Amino acid sequence: MSLPAYLSGEFLAAALVFARIGAICMFIPAFGEQVFPVRHRLAMALVLALALTPLVSAGPLEMASTGSLVGLIAIEVTLGLWIGMCGRILLNGLQFVGYQVGLIAGLSNAFAPQMGSFEGATMIASGLMLGAIALIFATDLHHVIIGAMVMSYEVFPAGRIMPADLSEQIVKAVSQSFYLGLSIAAPFYVLGMLLNLALGLSNRMMPNLPVFFVAAPVLIVSALIVLVVSVPSMLGQFGARFAEWLGLLTF
Repeated sequence: MSLPAYLSGEFLAAALVFARIGAICMFIPAFGEQVFPVRHRLAMALVLALALTPLVSAGPLEMASTGSLVGLIAIEVTLGLWIGMCGRILLNGLQFVGYQVGLIAGLSNAFAPQMGSFEGATMIASGLMLGAIALIFATDLHHVIIGAMVMSYEVFPAGRIMPADLSEQIVKAVSQSFYLGLSIAAPFYVLGMLLNLALGLSNRMMPNLPVFFVAAPVLIVSALIVLVVSVPSMLGQFGARFAEWLGLLTF
């Protein structure tokens, strides 16, 4: 094999690895956050692709035609997007928790526009997601993410794709994210039910009591206290589920 042909083959192999790694880095939690500029994420993906190519590539790649190369790149990008989106869907379970906490606490109450409508719930959701990103870096889960990128070539060999399995796994990812959000938000559902029951009984005993104005501060303070106490457990539950998925890339 001549030197130009060898270098071309190595470049094509690295390009295929970059197609998958770059697509993963666009959406995967921690690496794919919107606070990082797109160019920085692409630069990081390029560095990772160059570093991982010797581990995941079978050697120089020979392309029979341009069409086959485009097809391989499309498959690799699809697999990368699938991996990144599955991780992002799991993270969005915490966003669901934030909105549920805001709803239960009355921070999303349409009758209290001075509270900012849905702004309070959005702030809680954003705080939980930022906490999850900090947890990923603090517990070295970003190393596990890089390991999952390498392992993805064992689960999904280069150039091979199974659309039916990918679709099924996306559905399972949504299901797991919803289940994770419900399980994390369960204490707040119990809190909301008990407090609203107590306020309803109080209103029955004191019909002139302005329940709405009494309930709003009680619900907000109670929910925020429970949130502060339970945040470590909530983030830990997400981290454990996220690490479990990274170790298998299947639900």
